[in-house]
Amino acid sequence: MTADDSFDRLEDDDYPAYTMGRAAEMIGSTQGFLRAVGEARLITPLRSEGGHRRYSRYQLRIAARARELVDHGTPIEAACRIVILEDQLEEAQRINAEYRRAAEAANPTAAA
Repeated sequence: MTADDSFDRLEDDDYPAYTMGRAAEMIGSTQGFLRAVGEARLITPLRSEGGHRRYSRYQLRIAARARELVDHGTPIEAACRIVILEDQLEEAQRINAEYRRAAEAANPTAAA
């Protein structure tokens, strides 16, 4: 992979571009918080060749939502479960909307 290829991947929400220190800074938390949400299996950071944790933008959004809940008094385990359920609900709603659009496209008179 060339430097240009790596730069292009920075636009990818799933590309593990951020070190633990930078990730913690970006979401306003500590590195310990990121370790805790990893231990709770909310996010699983990828590892660099040297074994260092690397986080994607998607993972940081998930961790930031958990931090928000924890900041409002929710225990970390419960916050992680809530975030997982919210993420699953969002995905189910997205799939449902796709099915609905496909059904409407297949039978446009039924939608009227």
